Amino acid sequence: MFYLGTQTINSQGHLEIGGCDALELAQTFATPLIVMDEAHIRSQMRAMKAAFEAQNVEMQVIYASKAFPCLAISKIAAQEGLWIDVASAGELLTALRADFPAERIVFHGNNKSREELEMAVGARIGRVIVDNLGELEMLDEIAGEAGVSQPIMLRLTPAVDAHTHRLIQTGRIDTKFGFNIDGGAARRGVEIALGKKNLELLGVGCHIGSQILDAPFFTLAARLMVEFLAQIRDELQVEFPELDLGGGLGIRYLPEQAPPAMEDYAATLIGTVRENLEKFGLQLPILSIEPGRSLVGEAGTTLYSVGTIKEIPNVRTYVSVDGGLSDNPRPALYEAKYFAINASKAGEEQAKTVAIAGKHCETDVLIEAAQIANPERGDIIAVYATGAYNYSMASNYNRFRRPAVVLVSDGEADLIIERESLEDVLSHDLIPERLRQSEAVGV
Repeated sequence: MFYLGTQTINSQGHLEIGGCDALELAQTFATPLIVMDEAHIRSQMRAMKAAFEAQNVEMQVIYASKAFPCLAISKIAAQEGLWIDVASAGELLTALRADFPAERIVFHGNNKSREELEMAVGARIGRVIVDNLGELEMLDEIAGEAGVSQPIMLRLTPAVDAHTHRLIQTGRIDTKFGFNIDGGAARRGVEIALGKKNLELLGVGCHIGSQILDAPFFTLAARLMVEFLAQIRDELQVEFPELDLGGGLGIRYLPEQAPPAMEDYAATLIGTVRENLEKFGLQLPILSIEPGRSLVGEAGTTLYSVGTIKEIPNVRTYVSVDGGLSDNPRPALYEAKYFAINASKAGEEQAKTVAIAGKHCETDVLIEAAQIANPERGDIIAVYATGAYNYSMASNYNRFRRPAVVLVSDGEADLIIERESLEDVLSHDLIPERLRQSEAVGV
């Protein structure tokens, strides 16, 4: 049996998460329901920190909150001593409302607005990761008006073609993100940034993609970044105190997947950095990484209720559930694969091959060939590893309500995001006065 985090089968033969019976959670909070395993989140955060501390480097572990941005998860990250990465005014406000220390907030994004930069400078956040020259100029002006020196780093594009889905490759030469090293844009960006009197350039960073399962892509990016540091030292006589190596470490969506262990990931990455720093005679800077999915992804389990079951002889059995595309768009976007069990019959053999289908006006298939125990209407289906880029990418497609989220630990379940009501879905709709007439008027 495949388990993640604290998942197990209890004496009733039901799936249990964080000491809570999945069927009782579904009955109490209704479905679809995202269940977040607090113990597993904390364990992953601590393991990531420990893996790099074992390498004897000064390290900043920065939670990429886009994976799951909410007050409770942000609070956990703060309690565990992490930094946090935000990529919008909404994510920044979430971190601030969770009382995240502003000096440990890092702001990313390829097209930050003036409003967002003013908000970041006003909050005195720790780092703005500058993506382009236009942003550099605007941020310098904003910091000057505020009378502060804003710490920044530059995002570079190292031209690493990581083997992951093309829509989550972000370090290729052909990307909207950052200053390309090839062609000289990165060097020029550094030179201009060093001349800005209201900005303090602390270093450079990169991010090559997401759900990466092969360590060589991380080490290649690290080598290219150190080579760039050597170029800047030689040409501009500057050694930066910080280097951000980005995130992207993958997780187990399926039993057969095997991402690098955190200890191996840290040892390989830091080993590459040290080797290349020594090669070029550079000092070891403060390093940072930006994990998101690897901290919260496996901690999430989505519970659905079974509705319609359609048997097509010699073709397929469709098991329709009460969610789908609106709470998990990743199968449609990225052809993402997931694992599921019949949580109502977790103790039985999961032997029937079915398609787990959503209820939206699309083909909306979450899993094309899931192995589950014989399904019946009302059973609870559990889809694993939905803690990253599920709720954060959820929508109101077909006017569905976004699901509730509960945090479970030691047999207790706390609601951390309320289920939207139908009134919530309609709350921003308006009817212009000219449409309020009872009959259509010719135009």
